[in-house]
Amino acid sequence: MLTSDYVPGDSIVHRARPLIKVGLLFLVCTWLFVQEGWPSSTIAGLILAALFAIARIPPTIIVAAIRPALWVLGLIFVAQLFLADWRFAGFVVLRFAVMILAASILTLTTRTSDLVDAIERALSRVLPARSAEAISLALSLCLRFIPRVRGIFEEVKNAQRARGLGTSWRALVTPTIVRALKSADEISRAITARSPETPAGRHVR
Repeated sequence: MLTSDYVPGDSIVHRARPLIKVGLLFLVCTWLFVQEGWPSSTIAGLILAALFAIARIPPTIIVAAIRPALWVLGLIFVAQLFLADWRFAGFVVLRFAVMILAASILTLTTRTSDLVDAIERALSRVLPARSAEAISLALSLCLRFIPRVRGIFEEVKNAQRARGLGTSWRALVTPTIVRALKSADEISRAITARSPETPAGRHVR
């Protein structure tokens, strides 16, 4: 079953239009790349902290949103240490962390269905209806499947720990990949079966 990270609420952040949130996310990420230095990332981080507080997102959920990226951020930090120095490495990691959290507040305060519907309506103004629907479907699958992969990883980790296999990466990664591919295949077959352009889809209709 596909899952979502949406946290119900009635704050001004939750009520903001999905396309406005997407536009602000784009502007924030662009601004962070244009403005080099600690001040820009620090200011953006403080604004995000305020938005999380307004939306009443629990700290545990915020930590859970950034946790899967910690090892990537760690690798980036180490790489930048060799290429530059610790100050620049810290800045790069902070900038990426802020962008990840900015994207997280979008998904945490916006229902996937509302976001996809808004994007589909916007695209339908410049693209054929079928193309707009296909793009919105792809976006919906990405937004829903990423949390699903994370959930699969947690399930595998708990199962392997119960079997006494510890935290071996081989024991964690292989079952996670297999289950993720199986889930993706099931989704693909379900979409094909319901597609009006396939014989199965025409039969269902």
